[in-house]
Amino acid sequence: MKLTVEEAEQVYDEPITTKAPRQLNGADVFIETLKKHQVEVIFGYPGGAVLPIYDALYKNPIKHILARHEQGAIHAAEGYARVSGKVGVVIATSGPGATNLVTGIADAMMDSIPLVVFTGQVATTVIGTDAFQEADIIGITQPITKHNYQVKDVADFPRIINEAFHIASTGRPGPVVVDIPKNMATSLFVTPEENSQEVNLPGYQPTTKPNFLQIQKAAQAISTAKQPLILAGAGVLFAKATDELAVFAEKYQIPITNTLLGLGGIEGNHPLFLGMAGMHGTYTANMAIQTCDLLINVGARFDDRLTGNLNYFAPNAKVVHIDIDPAEIGKNVPTEIPIVADAKEALEALLVQGSPNGNTAAWLESLNISKEQYPFHYQASEERGLLPQQVLELVHEYTNGDAVVTTDVGQHQMWTAQYYKFTQPHNWVTSGGLGTMGFGFPAAIGAQLAKPNAKVVSIVGDAGFQMTLQELSLLQELRIPVKVIILNNQALGMVRQWQETFHGERFSQSLIPVQPDFVKLAEAYDIKGYKIETFEDAKVLLKEALESDEPVLIDCRVVQKESVYPMVAPGKGLHEMIGVKPE
Repeated sequence: MKLTVEEAEQVYDEPITTKAPRQLNGADVFIETLKKHQVEVIFGYPGGAVLPIYDALYKNPIKHILARHEQGAIHAAEGYARVSGKVGVVIATSGPGATNLVTGIADAMMDSIPLVVFTGQVATTVIGTDAFQEADIIGITQPITKHNYQVKDVADFPRIINEAFHIASTGRPGPVVVDIPKNMATSLFVTPEENSQEVNLPGYQPTTKPNFLQIQKAAQAISTAKQPLILAGAGVLFAKATDELAVFAEKYQIPITNTLLGLGGIEGNHPLFLGMAGMHGTYTANMAIQTCDLLINVGARFDDRLTGNLNYFAPNAKVVHIDIDPAEIGKNVPTEIPIVADAKEALEALLVQGSPNGNTAAWLESLNISKEQYPFHYQASEERGLLPQQVLELVHEYTNGDAVVTTDVGQHQMWTAQYYKFTQPHNWVTSGGLGTMGFGFPAAIGAQLAKPNAKVVSIVGDAGFQMTLQELSLLQELRIPVKVIILNNQALGMVRQWQETFHGERFSQSLIPVQPDFVKLAEAYDIKGYKIETFEDAKVLLKEALESDEPVLIDCRVVQKESVYPMVAPGKGLHEMIGVKPE
């Protein structure tokens, strides 16, 4: 027998209310799903197509960082992701808001940075009509993302977001774009009882565990090698395998060199570390590659700035390549022993399978002699003025190698890689594959948000800094204690160096004689500014600035004609370095 509501109230002696299922719109579900993924901070910039999302964010807040340009937002998200190991989250509106993210998306794709990028889009009813602020961001970003989506049914919202986070953060990390038409954010969504975060992607199953037979082959090769070398890339850091790498190298007594993005994978003063390899790497690391009989690549992709001319690369070496991305193995360098796996899993397996052969003592002794004979060098004098290398040595000394360091791209990037010896992993944030000017400063903001108690130092050039300097407003607003050090040579430094070396000193549009007063610029943003012109001043003022608990900008006026050496010229092999010894 069914009771009416009135009859039931009499039976139970209390009022009974009927309640319709709670209805949310797409934007509400978007925020709820982000919270289920424990998103702590969003970097973004609002606009018409994402106003419903920002309205939902207002009602149900997650920490949001309002960058002053979308490129600043995505580079900050990259810095956050690189340092925290979490997925960086970005929101921008349709049209120009979305297209302003393209450089950062491409940068993240090249450097394997996990991002989920949400872009607004015009309503589905007008897509394809050249509506106001419409851009085909799916077509634009398809070549520079791991995957991208456009939401076409509001019911798919949670599934798409769950898949986006899964794809961005697993296998080889990378960016995923989710394009959200405005009417998908405003459409009603009946909340299911269970909003599961389970992901079912049968076609996407990254291989993480190594093949046992391939591990055995690698162990056998290690057991007979007399001159083995480990080349460690950023894959070691993404896999959180730095401890395993050190134990592996120490157990088998194998020297290590890093790629640019792999720096921090081994402690900078470790006795087995040879320094960075590649175009501006150490003489010892590059010559070790050229003379080794076994090259064990762990999580690096053999890019051209590392290898130089491939016809001359590692001519005597059997190559073992460990990489989670099978597309990278054999792409550039022939590989005898391919191992598709997570770096941590592969190193753990090799530690179990192999045993030290005791054959490497003479090899290590010769490399140690080489390190002593061919260190990085520069010629300082009071007459020449302040050198960038001097600045970086002081920064390393005053921070004990423990700082989180970000850079743009160019000379200052290479000097930092050469002279700053990292004591901890995940403290080096730079643009590698794409080589993006304007990256370093906003990346430092994201890094500081990821590690609030860390010392974060952004080393930038005067040219690159001017591409994203508007983000100083965030330092002013949030009092984020980032230390910005400008190595100011009044030039596009690496362009000038190449023009000097390869173009007959024809400095076409590479010198910048007229610049803003960076100290006054800092003061305009209520930030302490320093100007340093001599080494003596640098010793005092850099220490003071780096000890500050506030944001600081330091304009270091360095010698314009200083070049980065050693250097492998385009088309040359690693053994053909120039500038190895002082002239």
